[in-house]
Amino acid sequence: MAVVPAGVALCAVLLTLTSDGSGPPLPDRLADTGGGSQLITAVAPRPGATTGTLTWWDRRSGKWVVAGSAPARFGAKGLVEGGKRRQGTDTTPTGLFDLPYGFGIKAAPSGTSVPYRRVNRNSWWCQDNRSRAYNRWAEPLPADCRAAESEHLADYGTQYAHALVIGFNYHTPVRGRGAGIFLHVNGRAATAGCVSVPAKAMRRILAWAEARQRPHIVMGATSGPTAITRY
Repeated sequence: MAVVPAGVALCAVLLTLTSDGSGPPLPDRLADTGGGSQLITAVAPRPGATTGTLTWWDRRSGKWVVAGSAPARFGAKGLVEGGKRRQGTDTTPTGLFDLPYGFGIKAAPSGTSVPYRRVNRNSWWCQDNRSRAYNRWAEPLPADCRAAESEHLADYGTQYAHALVIGFNYHTPVRGRGAGIFLHVNGRAATAGCVSVPAKAMRRILAWAEARQRPHIVMGATSGPTAITRY
């Protein structure tokens, strides 16, 4: 897939979200931004899209300003409202979520200040609906969590070189809604429900994010039932 220059992709999305391109910054059009001073927006042009734009923002002197942007990939089956998502559907859940911590097979990029876990051969993400560890990092894999229903994190050397956990269905997990939704490095194609970006962008995001600034991510389309402005 051809890489779209970050500035061009961002311009295209903002022109879609504001009729003449001169409207307020996208965060100012959202229902909520999480209450912090850092925000990531992941925008698809339509619910069924598998590509779009990810932008990270800082709030400075009362205004949202762009800190960076990159082309993004979404689930192979597009986007769906987070509260209606079902596990195993290859859809990216829309909504506003926190970013509990970063992780990776590689060491944290220079400048990373958010909590960061290093992946090893015993690191798993439990996705077994019957397990007490559902939608949690598990090390080692618990006896009640089937390997066939989980991700062995070390097996994804490209995608999980660096990543951030997205707080979808995380704090109070609902069985069957979905587990293991991350912001991670691009693989070969669309994701199984995560959001992915080029490796360089992922490193920049980890170095940019600061826990004390309460960073959040909001994911959605430009319009319709999954419109990003609903969240």
